[in-house]
Amino acid sequence: MTKPMINPTRLLLALVCSALLITPVMAAESSTASSPWQGTWVSVLPPLLAIVIALIFRNVIPALFIGLVAGIWIHNGLTLPGLGWSILESFQKYTVDALANRDHATVILFSLMIGGMVGITARNGGMVGIVNHIIKWANSVRRASLATVGMGLAIFFDDYANTLVVGNTMRPVTDKLRISREKLAYFVDSTAAPIAAIALITTWVGFESGLIGDAIAPLTDFPAQSGYSVFLKTIAYSFYPILALLLTILVAASGRDFGPMYQAELLARQGKMQDNRLVNHPQEEISPKEGKPRRAINALLPIAALIITVMLGLYHTGYGDGKSLQQIIGDADAYKALLWGSLVGMLTAALLSLVQGILTLEEVVDAWYQGMKSMLIAMVILILAWSLAAVTDALHTKDFLASLVSGRVTAQWIPTLIFLLAAATAFATGSSWGAMGILIPLLVPLMWTVMQAQGLADPSHMYLMYVAIASILAGAVWGDHCSPISDTTILSSMASGCDHIQHVRTQIPYALYAGSVAIFLGIIPVSFGWPVWLALLLSALVLGLGLWLFGKKVPDHAIAIG
Repeated sequence: MTKPMINPTRLLLALVCSALLITPVMAAESSTASSPWQGTWVSVLPPLLAIVIALIFRNVIPALFIGLVAGIWIHNGLTLPGLGWSILESFQKYTVDALANRDHATVILFSLMIGGMVGITARNGGMVGIVNHIIKWANSVRRASLATVGMGLAIFFDDYANTLVVGNTMRPVTDKLRISREKLAYFVDSTAAPIAAIALITTWVGFESGLIGDAIAPLTDFPAQSGYSVFLKTIAYSFYPILALLLTILVAASGRDFGPMYQAELLARQGKMQDNRLVNHPQEEISPKEGKPRRAINALLPIAALIITVMLGLYHTGYGDGKSLQQIIGDADAYKALLWGSLVGMLTAALLSLVQGILTLEEVVDAWYQGMKSMLIAMVILILAWSLAAVTDALHTKDFLASLVSGRVTAQWIPTLIFLLAAATAFATGSSWGAMGILIPLLVPLMWTVMQAQGLADPSHMYLMYVAIASILAGAVWGDHCSPISDTTILSSMASGCDHIQHVRTQIPYALYAGSVAIFLGIIPVSFGWPVWLALLLSALVLGLGLWLFGKKVPDHAIAIG
């Protein structure tokens, strides 16, 4: 006997009516008093609930909304009237606040302009022109994969620009060679934040070195040095970002995969995606205008204009007399530079289309709109993710996670615990920068205090401080990679045209693999005195050996390149 089906429309109507009935009984809006659950284990439930629901049902939007409402309800005291108000407050307060944030608005506009630029370059034939040129060399799965990773490493200065440019540029190439969208999203995501986190001049450097500088400034007996110089010394100890980048190169070069990614690649070779939709779905792509030339320059120039404008914008907004290039980039307004770059790139694509007579003004506007429209779902996800992050901040989720390592433990084990804590914080909140922002000021003084108490605050043991700081940065990147509510993970899925939950499911095994090697062959041995070069060498060897033993090569037969 079949079970009675629940009508989703009636269910939604019942929920709305319940909320409207409950709301009037409240004398005022939700109380601004502190919730009794702030800073407790309960504060971790909203993001975990969102993550579990997203992974089970493979739909991140309702998962984020449920997690958001649950978090607001907890903040409002877990009362019955509070539940009704939480549903309304999720939209009226937290969503509005997320949109009103200037940095968030910049990311939305930047992403929409990139989408518009991609739409125009797809319509004027520029993207097809790039594909035709790249395919002359990248005419195999291996070469196309290496080209994608290489482009990801080349655009090192910002993770947002990296994901959007590399994903949108290489997607037609990987589709043509029947490389799965999941594999493309993995390459994009795993070369964006890791390279931006450890490169010498990036939009991350100012944020990271600023936090480090503020954290070490008040420490007694700490050797006098700038935050940037300390950051430089932590790069060699940033095991996860280094190994994550190395793993992408090994996967691309060997063609070996494991876990859900292997299944995604098998389906892609058959011309299908995980949900059995054709890779080249006719409704997903903007077709070039018939009868017009396919010139690669019409896509390359807008991309070059975007990158050059961003770099010049970083220099302009951070410039000051007597500053080094590192200080200029570190003090720059990255959001402003990205906004300028996206606008210039879009205008360049539009002008090239008009001047050459490839598109009319009306066709340019239509292509621009179609490109932006493809970003809509991702923008909704981003807004909900930001709203959920605000709730976890109000519940002091990060403070609770940070308190877990405040117990009595030897200094050599603290870097490992710090990595796990930073990973959990970034995973639960979806923000690597958020994890860094709360944990660096909290844990760097803690590490120094423990070193002083245990007689290790001397030059010969300074590596413990460097590996501890590096573990915060690396753990935050790991959590950001694995979290389905992370903005860079969402942008990687969007730019690659990949189902978001499929991207998370296929990338997590790779992140777990690199992260495990980073902990057991990197952080722990180095904390107990191993030379960092030996740990890096052994980690790289084990990483490659494990991929060779447990990974399987997907056959490249039946790939049509014509």
